Amino acid sequence: MVKDVLLEVLTAASLFFLNPLFVATLIAAVFLGYFRVKRERRSFRVRLMPGFTELKRLFSESWPYAIILSIIISGVGLVVDSGWLVLFCIAAFVGLLFFNYKIMSPIYFVTMAYFTIFFMERYLSDFVYRGWSPTNVDLFGDLAVTAAIIAGLLLVVEGVLVSRYGDRDTSPFLKKTKRGLYATVFKTKRLWLLPVLFIIPGDLIPVYLPYWPQFTLGEAAFTFIPIPLIIGFSQVIRSSYPNIAFPKIGRSVLTIGVIVLALGVSSIWLPILGVTALLIGVVGRLVLSIVVSIRERGSVFIVAPKSTGVVIAGILPDSPGDKMGLLPGECIRSVNGLEVTNEKELYDAIQINAAHCRLQVLGRDGEVRLMQQVIYRHDHHRLGILVIR
Repeated sequence: MVKDVLLEVLTAASLFFLNPLFVATLIAAVFLGYFRVKRERRSFRVRLMPGFTELKRLFSESWPYAIILSIIISGVGLVVDSGWLVLFCIAAFVGLLFFNYKIMSPIYFVTMAYFTIFFMERYLSDFVYRGWSPTNVDLFGDLAVTAAIIAGLLLVVEGVLVSRYGDRDTSPFLKKTKRGLYATVFKTKRLWLLPVLFIIPGDLIPVYLPYWPQFTLGEAAFTFIPIPLIIGFSQVIRSSYPNIAFPKIGRSVLTIGVIVLALGVSSIWLPILGVTALLIGVVGRLVLSIVVSIRERGSVFIVAPKSTGVVIAGILPDSPGDKMGLLPGECIRSVNGLEVTNEKELYDAIQINAAHCRLQVLGRDGEVRLMQQVIYRHDHHRLGILVIR
């Protein structure tokens, strides 16, 4: 008996870990790191972070929010339609294939799944799969309410993740300006995986897995099912620093999420507000992406070459430059008492006193400060800084 139960548990777990969306997300995270490293080496001949960084952080930053979402969704009894949930996963899977994470906000997947059922009900009303039919879905009732509330919750989580982690390990690369010089552009392309527990009506899974957790309420049966939710974010900025720009974007996404969530909760009394919430969420998120992209394309480069020194484009983690507190956009004016104006002069000056480096740095605020750092044998011989060439 115990052996059978364990076998069922392992089989149940495989439904999550062998979910095509879960597997595709792991592969996408690996490719994210691979292409980032190629881009950084093309600009600076060295990568900023290891190639598997995106994969390692796929779940480590988002798991607390996955637990909170599971508690809220399951705790308040938000029952989702199984067909809508499948279509939601399919939409996310297709989004991953395009490798364009500007379209990986969950509000798009929630809305696409909802309106796919809407059109199926009108043009494929005879469609039936394992007892599910679009004609049995209460589009302007339960589904409108549930989809809107879940969309709002996911947008709120997206906003928090972008605000807290969007600028983490942002990848710099060099871009040619109209004057023929090179300036720094910052790019972030992130994926977050959230294993969230949903409640679906019926006994679709327990029919095949008798020990799968379920409960009954009156004559209705309900089943718990874990789904890998994906949140993607991609943005290129050049007019501001990552630690300033991405929290602002995150707060904007959070504001849209709060509005959608408020309308979703209100749709309990007036279900049509749920459909309105989905449309507002899609339009708001899309407009935000377009506005930010247009603004960045037409703006000046905040990290550009200076005739008075060498401009920092990035800092390798745990390097001497990182320990000194150097930041992208700061300008190194002199090293060990020698003025520097290009990369060669910078590293030649470092070798004068390779064990104890003294820098004069022009900060982002325009203030000049003196910094020094002991460089040990195992430290990066070039301070671990990426500079504009």
